[in-house]
Amino acid sequence: WRRERETGREKSQIHRLPFVLFSAKKATRVAAMGKDVEMAEHHGGGLSVKDYTDPPPAPLIDVDELGSWSFYRALIAEFVATLLFLYVTVATVIGYKSSTDAANDCGGVGILGIAWAFGGMIFILVYCTAGISGGHINPAVTLGLFLARKVSLVRAVLYMVAQCLGAICGVALVKGFQKAYYYRYSGGANSLAVGYSKSTGLVAEIIGTFVLVYTVFSATDPK
Repeated sequence: WRRERETGREKSQIHRLPFVLFSAKKATRVAAMGKDVEMAEHHGGGLSVKDYTDPPPAPLIDVDELGSWSFYRALIAEFVATLLFLYVTVATVIGYKSSTDAANDCGGVGILGIAWAFGGMIFILVYCTAGISGGHINPAVTLGLFLARKVSLVRAVLYMVAQCLGAICGVALVKGFQKAYYYRYSGGANSLAVGYSKSTGLVAEIIGTFVLVYTVFSATDPK
């Protein structure tokens, strides 16, 4: 009888274990997105959770960065990433325009191939450079992060310089390798379709850039 009673008590304690653990008063620190989340003690029948806290804003001008090797490594990463991005995407667009030319029998990659080239390159390059420079690869992204005080003015300006130089070099490689096609198809540059005004094109570019920067902010938001 005593053994059965003790066994029943043990089973009761086992069934109550999840509730005991849930109601126990303790604080747990969890690392997520580079931020610490503090799980506060259990109060008033509910678990009080302290929200994420943003890091302090970056200084407007941080000259100390100029003496850090990691800063120059980040600049090199932005330069190389933008170079590769422009080289692959512009070459893909020129190849598509060449394939749609009546004088060319090549099937080409099609519109879907262009989308894969842009999206795939951004995916790969951000994955490769996120831990080095943050994976901006776009002056609009850098400007948005600067306005949000996530990067200093020095870093933002030099990032933009590195990105622009990388873009120029990437397109120069396309021009050097495919000079005839480059001139024939205007360097793969975008142009307004028939029936659309410049103001419409400008609004479309603004909306597209907003979506890009908004996506970056949403992906990096500690909340």
